[in-house]
Amino acid sequence: MMQRLIAVTLLLAAALPAASAMFTPAERAELVSYWNAPGRYAAGPSAGAATEGPWGPRLTTTGSKWLWDYQKALNIQKGPPSQNPAPQSPEQAEWDRWIQAKVDHDQWLAAAGAARANAPHVSAPADIGPEPPAPGPVPEKLAALVGNPPPFASVVGLLEYTVTFDDGEAYPYRDNVRMRPRFAYYRFSQGTQSFGPALRTLPEEELGKIFASSGMTPSEQRVVGAVSRLEGGFESINTYDTGFVSVGFIQFCTLADGRHSLCDVLAREKADNPDDFARDFQRYGIDVTPEHVLVVVDPATGTELSGGEAVLKVVDDKRLPAVFQRAGRHSIAFRAAQIKVAKSNYWAGDDRVVIQLDGRKIECKVSDVVKSEAALATLFDRKVNRGSISPFADVVANIMREHGLKDVKDVAPYEAEIVKATKYRVDFLQEASLSQPPEPPK
Repeated sequence: MMQRLIAVTLLLAAALPAASAMFTPAERAELVSYWNAPGRYAAGPSAGAATEGPWGPRLTTTGSKWLWDYQKALNIQKGPPSQNPAPQSPEQAEWDRWIQAKVDHDQWLAAAGAARANAPHVSAPADIGPEPPAPGPVPEKLAALVGNPPPFASVVGLLEYTVTFDDGEAYPYRDNVRMRPRFAYYRFSQGTQSFGPALRTLPEEELGKIFASSGMTPSEQRVVGAVSRLEGGFESINTYDTGFVSVGFIQFCTLADGRHSLCDVLAREKADNPDDFARDFQRYGIDVTPEHVLVVVDPATGTELSGGEAVLKVVDDKRLPAVFQRAGRHSIAFRAAQIKVAKSNYWAGDDRVVIQLDGRKIECKVSDVVKSEAALATLFDRKVNRGSISPFADVVANIMREHGLKDVKDVAPYEAEIVKATKYRVDFLQEASLSQPPEPPK
């Protein structure tokens, strides 16, 4: 009976259509030839090796993951990635002091190791200061909660990679990106980053045309521009953290499965401007399926990869991030696609929310409650980085309860309070370029 079931299963599997390849064998062979041409891809010691040495201390990916697990176990990973979460109890304060002591000691040990390794290569040794006190044994409850802490820093070799296109334009990258010592989102030591010009540095006329062609009003442009200053420019890339592959002016990402906002951007350009997409991406071995799944051709072997495998190949091989950066630098179509997806995926003004107030459910749009550019920028920032505008509904309910309000239209005078309570990375109430909420009632 079991043999018959296996036979039927195999027959059914054989009858299913194979996944459609995005690139033909001839195209894949041509891509391997292109990417492996002499001078196309080079790796060597970083530019600072002659003065600083080829070795450096860096945060470990295992240490970063442990820090993330610690925050998750305590449910305190609510602040921006640039800040350490504050302890919530005396016990957590004790744990936090131990963690900081271990981080400091591990960083010093790694710096001392790098200095020894660099000694034959530099004229003057690096000044690493006195050794900080060892942290002592890990608190038992902390180890039971999160596991045995790994080293938070190690000595790594620092390499630089250069990708050069046909026209001679070169894109340099470094691996082992320097992180702050307690950054909880570092995952790939082979990952890289490059920022490119921020939106605010681009000519206003050029930027205005791109935004206008993407259907954004001048007001929406100001909001998105204010938030983009925290992220980067059209050509920004990042392949070292929990976003996996992040590209563009608000860091559209793939996450682990290769299906998220960056793939939405690729699909938008492919649908709106197929000729530009072919020139920007397909000719270099990058595509996206109708289901918005990332596809790449391995530049070394010609193997077509999709989803999670494609994502990891972009992380590993600097030739592929260079394609995204080049498109962000030169392609109007790719820039316009970024703006369109930013508005469709992250603009909060049209989001519907349910406010729970004293047993009542009040359903409304965000724009029914807040209207200033400062408020919309605050919510846009939250949605880009946290995936939602939470705790917006709870904040509005609390303000209505505190001031005895019954209708959301009566919340308008208290909009500044909403902005303060939902602030994530930046206080947009201090941003002069944005319209501000009304003065609160006295």
